[in-house]
Amino acid sequence: MSVDGDGTEEPGWEVDPEDEQGAAVVAAVGRQLKVWRETAGLRASDLAARMGYGEDLVRKVEAGRRIPRPEYLDRADEVLGAEGRIAAMKKDVEPARYPKRIRDLAMLESRAVELLSYGNHNIHGLLQTEEYARALFEMASPAESEAQIERGVAARMARRSIFDRDPAPALSFVVEEVALMRPLGGPTVRRRQLEHLLEVLQLRNVTFQVMPTACEEHAGMAGLIQVLKFGDGTAVGRAEGTFHGRPVADPKQLRILESRYGMIRAQALTPRESRSFIEQLLGAA
Repeated sequence: MSVDGDGTEEPGWEVDPEDEQGAAVVAAVGRQLKVWRETAGLRASDLAARMGYGEDLVRKVEAGRRIPRPEYLDRADEVLGAEGRIAAMKKDVEPARYPKRIRDLAMLESRAVELLSYGNHNIHGLLQTEEYARALFEMASPAESEAQIERGVAARMARRSIFDRDPAPALSFVVEEVALMRPLGGPTVRRRQLEHLLEVLQLRNVTFQVMPTACEEHAGMAGLIQVLKFGDGTAVGRAEGTFHGRPVADPKQLRILESRYGMIRAQALTPRESRSFIEQLLGAA
Protein backbone atom coordinates (compact mmCIF):
# COMPACT_ATOMS: atom_id res chain seq x y z
CA MET A 1 0.00 0.00 0.00
CA SER A 2 1.34 3.44 -0.85
CA VAL A 3 1.65 6.31 1.62
CA ASP A 4 0.25 9.81 1.24
CA GLY A 5 2.23 12.99 1.75
CA ASP A 6 1.18 13.34 5.39
CA GLY A 7 2.31 9.83 6.25
CA THR A 8 -1.12 8.23 6.21
CA GLU A 9 -1.94 5.21 4.10
CA GLU A 10 -3.61 6.13 0.83
CA PRO A 11 -7.07 4.59 0.44
CA GLY A 12 -6.69 3.82 -3.24
CA TRP A 13 -4.78 2.11 -6.01
CA GLU A 14 -2.67 3.32 -8.89
CA VAL A 15 -4.48 3.31 -12.23
CA ASP A 16 -3.41 0.46 -14.53
CA PRO A 17 -1.79 2.25 -17.53
CA GLU A 18 -2.86 -0.59 -19.84
CA ASP A 19 -6.51 -0.35 -18.80
CA GLU A 20 -7.90 2.44 -20.98
CA GLN A 21 -11.53 1.74 -20.08
CA GLY A 22 -10.83 1.62 -16.36
CA ALA A 23 -8.70 4.77 -16.55
CA ALA A 24 -11.54 6.61 -18.31
CA VAL A 25 -14.00 5.65 -15.56
CA VAL A 26 -11.60 6.73 -12.81
CA ALA A 27 -11.00 10.04 -14.59
CA ALA A 28 -14.74 10.67 -14.91
CA VAL A 29 -15.31 9.93 -11.21
CA GLY A 30 -12.43 12.26 -10.33
CA ARG A 31 -13.96 15.11 -12.36
CA GLN A 32 -17.32 14.62 -10.65
CA LEU A 33 -15.68 14.70 -7.22
CA LYS A 34 -13.94 17.95 -8.12
CA VAL A 35 -17.26 19.48 -9.21
CA TRP A 36 -18.86 18.42 -5.92
CA ARG A 37 -15.97 19.96 -3.96
CA GLU A 38 -15.99 23.24 -5.87
CA THR A 39 -19.77 23.49 -5.64
CA ALA A 40 -19.40 23.18 -1.88
CA GLY A 41 -16.93 26.08 -1.95
CA LEU A 42 -14.04 23.99 -0.63
CA ARG A 43 -10.40 23.93 -1.62
CA ALA A 44 -8.67 20.58 -1.99
CA SER A 45 -6.88 21.21 1.30
CA ASP A 46 -10.19 21.96 3.03
CA LEU A 47 -11.79 18.73 1.79
CA ALA A 48 -8.70 16.74 2.72
CA ALA A 49 -8.76 18.10 6.27
CA ARG A 50 -12.45 17.35 6.73
CA MET A 51 -12.11 13.84 5.33
CA GLY A 52 -8.96 13.06 7.29
CA TYR A 53 -6.78 12.41 4.24
CA GLY A 54 -3.81 14.18 2.68
CA GLU A 55 -4.34 16.97 0.16
CA ASP A 56 -2.07 15.18 -2.31
CA LEU A 57 -4.41 12.20 -2.31
CA VAL A 58 -7.47 14.37 -2.94
CA ARG A 59 -5.74 15.97 -5.92
CA LYS A 60 -4.64 12.59 -7.31
CA VAL A 61 -8.18 11.22 -7.08
CA GLU A 62 -9.66 14.29 -8.75
CA ALA A 63 -7.02 14.09 -11.50
CA GLY A 64 -7.88 10.44 -12.17
CA ARG A 65 -4.45 9.23 -11.09
CA ARG A 66 -5.66 7.33 -8.03
CA ILE A 67 -8.53 4.84 -7.79
CA PRO A 68 -10.49 5.75 -4.64
CA ARG A 69 -11.40 3.04 -2.19
CA PRO A 70 -15.07 2.54 -1.23
CA GLU A 71 -14.48 4.15 2.18
CA TYR A 72 -12.99 7.23 0.52
CA LEU A 73 -16.14 7.71 -1.55
CA ASP A 74 -18.33 7.10 1.48
CA ARG A 75 -16.44 9.75 3.43
CA ALA A 76 -16.57 12.23 0.53
CA ASP A 77 -20.31 11.62 0.25
CA GLU A 78 -20.75 12.39 3.93
CA VAL A 79 -18.55 15.50 4.01
CA LEU A 80 -20.00 16.97 0.80
CA GLY A 81 -23.59 16.13 1.70
CA ALA A 82 -24.14 14.19 -1.52
CA GLU A 83 -26.89 12.03 0.01
CA GLY A 84 -25.59 8.83 -1.54
CA ARG A 85 -24.83 10.15 -5.02
CA ILE A 86 -21.06 10.00 -4.52
CA ALA A 87 -21.23 6.69 -2.65
CA ALA A 88 -23.13 5.28 -5.65
CA MET A 89 -19.96 5.69 -7.72
CA LYS A 90 -18.43 2.74 -5.89
CA LYS A 91 -20.02 0.34 -8.38
CA ASP A 92 -18.55 2.29 -11.30
CA VAL A 93 -15.07 2.33 -9.82
CA GLU A 94 -14.95 -1.26 -8.56
CA PRO A 95 -13.94 -2.96 -11.87
CA ALA A 96 -10.98 -0.60 -12.27
CA ARG A 97 -9.59 -1.75 -8.91
CA TYR A 98 -8.43 -5.00 -10.47
CA PRO A 99 -5.76 -5.59 -13.16
CA LYS A 100 -7.33 -5.76 -16.61
CA ARG A 101 -6.19 -9.31 -17.35
CA ILE A 102 -7.72 -10.54 -14.10
CA ARG A 103 -10.92 -8.60 -14.76
CA ASP A 104 -11.19 -10.17 -18.20
CA LEU A 105 -10.76 -13.64 -16.68
CA ALA A 106 -13.36 -12.90 -14.02
CA MET A 107 -15.79 -11.79 -16.73
CA LEU A 108 -15.34 -15.08 -18.58
CA GLU A 109 -15.79 -17.03 -15.36
CA SER A 110 -18.96 -15.11 -14.59
CA ARG A 111 -20.46 -16.30 -17.90
CA ALA A 112 -19.26 -19.89 -17.70
CA VAL A 113 -21.70 -22.74 -17.09
CA GLU A 114 -18.84 -25.21 -16.73
CA LEU A 115 -15.19 -24.92 -15.76
CA LEU A 116 -12.50 -27.59 -16.12
CA SER A 117 -9.14 -26.93 -14.50
CA TYR A 118 -5.93 -28.90 -13.99
CA GLY A 119 -3.09 -27.21 -12.11
CA ASN A 120 0.32 -28.47 -11.09
CA HIS A 121 2.03 -25.80 -8.97
CA ASN A 122 -0.58 -24.37 -6.64
CA ILE A 123 -4.27 -24.55 -5.80
CA HIS A 124 -6.62 -22.90 -8.31
CA GLY A 125 -7.29 -19.22 -7.60
CA LEU A 126 -11.03 -19.78 -7.12
CA LEU A 127 -10.25 -22.19 -4.26
CA GLN A 128 -7.65 -20.09 -2.47
CA THR A 129 -8.04 -18.43 0.91
CA GLU A 130 -7.00 -14.80 1.17
CA GLU A 131 -3.92 -15.76 3.23
CA TYR A 132 -2.82 -18.38 0.71
CA ALA A 133 -3.30 -15.98 -2.21
CA ARG A 134 -1.34 -13.27 -0.40
CA ALA A 135 1.52 -15.69 0.26
CA LEU A 136 1.69 -16.48 -3.46
CA PHE A 137 1.80 -12.82 -4.46
CA GLU A 138 4.37 -11.99 -1.78
CA MET A 139 6.81 -14.65 -3.03
CA ALA A 140 6.76 -13.36 -6.61
CA SER A 141 10.16 -12.68 -8.16
CA PRO A 142 10.95 -9.96 -8.98
CA ALA A 143 9.12 -8.67 -5.91
CA GLU A 144 5.84 -6.82 -6.40
CA SER A 145 4.94 -3.62 -4.58
CA GLU A 146 2.49 -3.66 -1.68
CA ALA A 147 -0.08 -1.97 -3.92
CA GLN A 148 0.31 -4.65 -6.59
CA ILE A 149 -0.03 -7.41 -4.00
CA GLU A 150 -3.13 -5.82 -2.53
CA ARG A 151 -4.78 -5.43 -5.92
CA GLY A 152 -3.94 -8.98 -6.89
CA VAL A 153 -5.37 -10.44 -3.69
CA ALA A 154 -8.52 -8.31 -3.91
CA ALA A 155 -9.10 -9.37 -7.51
CA ARG A 156 -8.64 -13.03 -6.69
CA MET A 157 -11.07 -12.85 -3.79
CA ALA A 158 -13.65 -11.03 -5.93
CA ARG A 159 -13.62 -13.92 -8.42
CA ARG A 160 -14.99 -16.22 -5.73
CA SER A 161 -18.43 -14.73 -6.35
CA ILE A 162 -18.76 -17.53 -8.90
CA PHE A 163 -19.79 -19.78 -6.00
CA ASP A 164 -22.80 -17.55 -5.30
CA ARG A 165 -24.29 -17.78 -8.79
CA ASP A 166 -27.72 -19.25 -9.38
CA PRO A 167 -27.93 -21.49 -11.28
CA ALA A 168 -24.53 -22.68 -10.13
CA PRO A 169 -21.92 -23.55 -12.77
CA ALA A 170 -20.33 -27.00 -12.80
CA LEU A 171 -16.77 -26.63 -11.48
CA SER A 172 -14.20 -29.41 -11.88
CA PHE A 173 -10.67 -29.17 -10.46
CA VAL A 174 -7.70 -31.53 -10.52
CA VAL A 175 -4.63 -30.51 -8.55
CA GLU A 176 -1.28 -32.14 -7.99
CA GLU A 177 -0.63 -33.73 -4.61
CA VAL A 178 2.50 -31.61 -4.19
CA ALA A 179 0.39 -28.42 -4.31
CA LEU A 180 -1.43 -29.62 -1.19
CA MET A 181 1.76 -30.72 0.53
CA ARG A 182 3.79 -27.54 -0.01
CA PRO A 183 3.40 -25.23 3.06
CA LEU A 184 3.09 -21.95 1.17
CA GLY A 185 2.76 -19.15 3.70
CA GLY A 186 3.57 -21.46 6.61
CA PRO A 187 1.77 -24.25 8.51
CA THR A 188 -1.15 -22.10 9.69
CA VAL A 189 -1.91 -20.79 6.20
CA ARG A 190 -1.69 -24.30 4.78
CA ARG A 191 -4.00 -25.72 7.40
CA ARG A 192 -6.62 -23.04 6.83
CA GLN A 193 -6.35 -23.61 3.08
CA LEU A 194 -7.01 -27.33 3.50
CA GLU A 195 -9.96 -26.60 5.79
CA HIS A 196 -11.34 -24.19 3.20
CA LEU A 197 -11.05 -26.85 0.50
CA LEU A 198 -13.14 -29.25 2.55
CA GLU A 199 -15.77 -26.53 2.98
CA VAL A 200 -15.91 -25.85 -0.77
CA LEU A 201 -16.10 -29.57 -1.57
CA GLN A 202 -19.43 -29.74 0.21
CA LEU A 203 -20.96 -27.79 -2.68
CA ARG A 204 -22.76 -30.13 -5.05
CA ASN A 205 -21.56 -28.28 -8.15
CA VAL A 206 -17.87 -28.70 -7.24
CA THR A 207 -15.76 -31.73 -8.12
CA PHE A 208 -12.21 -31.86 -6.75
CA GLN A 209 -9.58 -34.52 -7.43
CA VAL A 210 -5.98 -35.02 -6.41
CA MET A 211 -3.35 -36.31 -8.84
CA PRO A 212 -0.99 -38.53 -6.80
CA THR A 213 2.72 -37.89 -7.17
CA ALA A 214 3.25 -41.66 -7.37
CA CYS A 215 1.05 -41.97 -10.48
CA GLU A 216 3.13 -43.71 -13.17
CA GLU A 217 1.04 -42.44 -16.11
CA HIS A 218 0.10 -38.79 -16.32
CA ALA A 219 -1.64 -37.06 -19.23
CA GLY A 220 -0.97 -33.63 -17.76
CA MET A 221 2.80 -33.54 -17.91
CA ALA A 222 2.67 -30.62 -20.38
CA GLY A 223 1.22 -28.40 -17.63
CA LEU A 224 -1.85 -26.37 -16.81
CA ILE A 225 -5.17 -26.90 -18.60
CA GLN A 226 -8.29 -24.78 -18.29
CA VAL A 227 -11.53 -24.85 -20.27
CA LEU A 228 -14.53 -22.56 -19.80
CA LYS A 229 -17.86 -23.47 -21.41
CA PHE A 230 -20.67 -20.99 -21.95
CA GLY A 231 -24.44 -21.22 -22.17
CA ASP A 232 -24.53 -20.54 -25.91
CA GLY A 233 -22.48 -23.66 -26.65
CA THR A 234 -19.18 -21.84 -27.18
CA ALA A 235 -16.06 -22.39 -25.10
CA VAL A 236 -12.52 -21.15 -24.62
CA GLY A 237 -9.53 -23.09 -23.36
CA ARG A 238 -5.82 -22.85 -22.76
CA ALA A 239 -3.06 -25.31 -22.02
CA GLU A 240 0.64 -24.91 -21.37
CA GLY A 241 2.71 -26.63 -24.01
CA THR A 242 -0.19 -26.88 -26.48
CA PHE A 243 -1.18 -24.41 -29.22
CA HIS A 244 1.73 -22.23 -28.03
CA GLY A 245 -0.10 -21.66 -24.75
CA ARG A 246 -2.59 -19.30 -26.41
CA PRO A 247 -6.33 -19.31 -25.68
CA VAL A 248 -8.27 -21.34 -28.25
CA ALA A 249 -11.95 -21.49 -29.20
CA ASP A 250 -11.86 -23.80 -32.22
CA PRO A 251 -13.98 -26.93 -31.51
CA LYS A 252 -11.26 -29.28 -32.80
CA GLN A 253 -8.63 -27.76 -30.52
CA LEU A 254 -11.01 -27.72 -27.57
CA ARG A 255 -11.72 -31.43 -28.04
CA ILE A 256 -8.01 -32.12 -27.65
CA LEU A 257 -7.92 -30.22 -24.36
CA GLU A 258 -11.11 -31.86 -23.08
CA SER A 259 -9.85 -35.31 -24.03
CA ARG A 260 -6.59 -34.70 -22.18
CA TYR A 261 -8.45 -33.35 -19.16
CA GLY A 262 -10.71 -36.40 -19.17
CA MET A 263 -7.67 -38.68 -19.10
CA ILE A 264 -6.17 -36.69 -16.21
CA ARG A 265 -9.38 -37.11 -14.24
CA ALA A 266 -9.35 -40.85 -14.91
CA GLN A 267 -5.78 -41.13 -13.63
CA ALA A 268 -6.36 -39.01 -10.51
CA LEU A 269 -7.91 -40.07 -7.21
CA THR A 270 -11.70 -40.13 -7.21
CA PRO A 271 -13.50 -37.20 -5.53
CA ARG A 272 -14.22 -39.38 -2.48
CA GLU A 273 -10.60 -40.56 -2.27
CA SER A 274 -9.42 -36.97 -2.73
CA ARG A 275 -11.54 -35.75 0.15
CA SER A 276 -10.17 -38.49 2.38
CA PHE A 277 -6.64 -37.52 1.32
CA ILE A 278 -7.20 -33.90 2.38
CA GLU A 279 -8.66 -35.03 5.70
CA GLN A 280 -5.54 -37.17 6.28
CA LEU A 281 -3.31 -34.17 5.53
CA LEU A 282 -5.25 -32.09 8.04
CA GLY A 283 -4.95 -34.80 10.64
CA ALA A 284 -1.19 -34.81 10.24
CA ALA A 285 -0.86 -30.99 10.09
